[in-house]
Amino acid sequence: MKKQTAIPTTTYNYLEDLIKNNNREWFNEHKGRYVDAKEDFKEFVSQLFNEMSKVDNVAEFKIFRIYRDVRFSKNKEPYKKCFSGYITRATKWLRGGYYFHIEPSNTFLAGGFWDPNSPDLKRIRQEIAADDKPLRKIIKAASFKKHFGEMEGDKVKTAPKGYAKDHPAIDLLRYKQYLLIRRFDDQEAMSPSFSKELVKSYKAMRPFFDYMSDVLTTDENGVPIE
Repeated sequence: MKKQTAIPTTTYNYLEDLIKNNNREWFNEHKGRYVDAKEDFKEFVSQLFNEMSKVDNVAEFKIFRIYRDVRFSKNKEPYKKCFSGYITRATKWLRGGYYFHIEPSNTFLAGGFWDPNSPDLKRIRQEIAADDKPLRKIIKAASFKKHFGEMEGDKVKTAPKGYAKDHPAIDLLRYKQYLLIRRFDDQEAMSPSFSKELVKSYKAMRPFFDYMSDVLTTDENGVPIE
């Protein structure tokens, strides 16, 4: 089987048509195109996983369903506008995961902590408040800036509970999410080098993931959490 290192043009064409015709009748009439696009995407992700296994300890990959749960949503469109999924890191000691999202005019990769639970968020802030230099070094590194520009994510408006508004690390403490995102245009995603570019960016996430893994698997005294 041919090594799939790019997203086929046919996949983007299918998604563009689905966006214009997001209804069950059209979807069922063009089910064959969906099946082909899904299989191409799955093969791409499988190849990506193989490459990622060479640079990190990864456990598995997951592809999200294209069907939307519309029960509690005002948006009743039955299908997503994208193909997406993620690669998980292995063992409880390696935190973070590698997300990928293929959508016309909105293709991107991401990693980090989108919805950290309260204990994790508390522990991250605790570490930053005690010493923000390690994280600042990571997000100021040339490789980080080249691939992600800056860290992204929702923030509290002023200061988290328990921290002063004038804390020296307040800019980092205000984050509620800690996200790294790189965006691609459609032509970049259809280029044969797309898979290679994803791996480069995911490798650039590693210092951030290694830092967060150390923080989230130890207590404030640096003792591993069982």
